[in-house]
Amino acid sequence: MSGGGNNVVNKVFYATSYHPIQAGSIDGTDVAPHDNGVRRALLCYNAGLYDPFGDSKAAGDPYCTLFVGRISHLTTEDTLREAMSKHGKVKSLRLVRHIVTGASRGYAFVEYETEKEMRRAYEDAHHSFIDGREIIVDYNRQQLMPGWIPRRLAGGGLGGRKESGQLRFGGRERPFRAPLRPIPHEDLKKLGIQLPPEGRYMSRTQIPSPPRRKGSVSDREEGYYREEERSPVKREGSYHSHRESERAHRRHNKDKEERSRIESRSDRKERSRGREDRYGDKEDVSGSKRSNHGEERSPHKRHKHRRSHHHRRSSSRDHHSSD
Repeated sequence: MSGGGNNVVNKVFYATSYHPIQAGSIDGTDVAPHDNGVRRALLCYNAGLYDPFGDSKAAGDPYCTLFVGRISHLTTEDTLREAMSKHGKVKSLRLVRHIVTGASRGYAFVEYETEKEMRRAYEDAHHSFIDGREIIVDYNRQQLMPGWIPRRLAGGGLGGRKESGQLRFGGRERPFRAPLRPIPHEDLKKLGIQLPPEGRYMSRTQIPSPPRRKGSVSDREEGYYREEERSPVKREGSYHSHRESERAHRRHNKDKEERSRIESRSDRKERSRGREDRYGDKEDVSGSKRSNHGEERSPHKRHKHRRSHHHRRSSSRDHHSSD
């Protein structure tokens, strides 16, 4: 199968999981390491030597934490905090320093109060300037990207500068280019490498979204967490709670009326059944009365018949005696 063709020349895609071989590929389709750094990272990857949660200093919520790179070695914690506070309320900040000399390593981790503030800084702070240096901003891949291997360990990571000779692709700064050659699907699947999203490539102007927490309500976080907005939210909440109680009361009354209608309907059915039963008894009773009345009339008729017969006999005797 061929790649995207000329219609994807300016299209890109981003890595959602880390694999050293793919990170060393400009279009994400390599199936073998092409430099010694990738080979070392692959050995580390296969042996599971890196524990992303083993760093005791990496505290805080990873979904609210940003990685800030290419920081000037003259930038201090206070300067960085002031610059990053323009995008949201900074909860904690760690400027990584050399363990022996204490000099800045040129990158930091900034934790915001909410995930929404982190996402705002993720979009707005990228390629901004602090102390005359252009910084880059990315989400906390160390804890949120499966398979992550950092650059400081065996040559992993993403990005890099051309003069280093070890560029890594798939990240925000250097995304994968849409493949122009046939994609080796089977080989990539065997290695467990993410397949290029054919037909779903992005343009370079689109901002890749960082991972979102499962069940995230980041759209409402600002009103829930930020200190300056708590009072209006409470007032709004009390108003809505009052409206909810009114709705619940109306629902209760509606349910009560519905139950009454159902009960009255069942009562009508019961009454109709009872009426049918009573009507059946009346018919039986009236029929029995008619039959009894008929039986009572029969002796009367017989008695009347006897009287007429006796009258005829007495008339015949009188006739014979007169003769």
